[in-house]
Amino acid sequence: MRTLCIAGPTASGKSALALALAQELDAEIISMDSALVYRRMDVGTAKPSAAERAALPHHLIDIREPYEPYNAADFARDARRLIGAIHARGKVALIVGGTMLYFKALTEGLAELPQANEAIRAEIAEEAAAKSWPAMHAELALHDALTAARLAPNDSQRVGRALEVWRATGKALSQWIAEQPAADALDVPLVSLEPQNRTWLHARIKSRFEVMLAAGFEAEMQALRLDPQLSAQTPAMRAVGYRQAWEAMDRGLSGAALQAELMQTGVAATRQLAKRQLTWLRSMPNRAVFSADTQTPHDAAKGILKRFFAGI
Repeated sequence: MRTLCIAGPTASGKSALALALAQELDAEIISMDSALVYRRMDVGTAKPSAAERAALPHHLIDIREPYEPYNAADFARDARRLIGAIHARGKVALIVGGTMLYFKALTEGLAELPQANEAIRAEIAEEAAAKSWPAMHAELALHDALTAARLAPNDSQRVGRALEVWRATGKALSQWIAEQPAADALDVPLVSLEPQNRTWLHARIKSRFEVMLAAGFEAEMQALRLDPQLSAQTPAMRAVGYRQAWEAMDRGLSGAALQAELMQTGVAATRQLAKRQLTWLRSMPNRAVFSADTQTPHDAAKGILKRFFAGI
């Protein structure tokens, strides 16, 4: 077995586990994180350090500018190419991250969906400005309950897209996906790093935000806001932490006031992200669960080696 995915909620210790595992394997890491693909977004994404990246090859990090699109189909294509190249070098490919839509695209393929309809998209954005995104989410639930159930009410990008598909075609996004499965898929075993105690994960998330703010997240945001190609609606700036910081800075917050705000809004949004990630993971019955909080990365790595790599 030469390919393995290590997934889990944000702040659960995936990177530490991957590095511990890689010490025992001749491996390279393929990042499965929708924010790490972007350059100039280093502090707020907890991007692997220069030393970590020097010690072990990491892929799909810093491959786009924040204003450039990158999606699940791009990841599936890039990951397949990288897996082939890593195997050709005689190494193990470790896919590591928490963007589960990327994993779904790689292992199940993607449906062929309608192209964007800019007129309907603009119409939806105008309605949302007047009614709010939770109201648009409620409208989506009337037409596509399955999609609405997996989306946060304020997820403007995905709620807007699902409504756009419905209005353009009269068919729910979930129905498009169910009726048009793509054949281009890959079998990749999944290790799920899950905490047994939610309080432990919440403390880790809070600590990560404290470290992030001390490391210069405000300065990183100030630099990003100077880029005329970025706005609050740019997909990269909708990432957890960045979205809350942009909105707070739009209200004129800075320094201690900004940090206090983000320790509330940013931490709360990250907890919600972790909850959604865990929900997605727990819907996957074939995952191999390892504890994030009751064993060290080294111990978890030993268990993974015994289960998946005994023959190597």
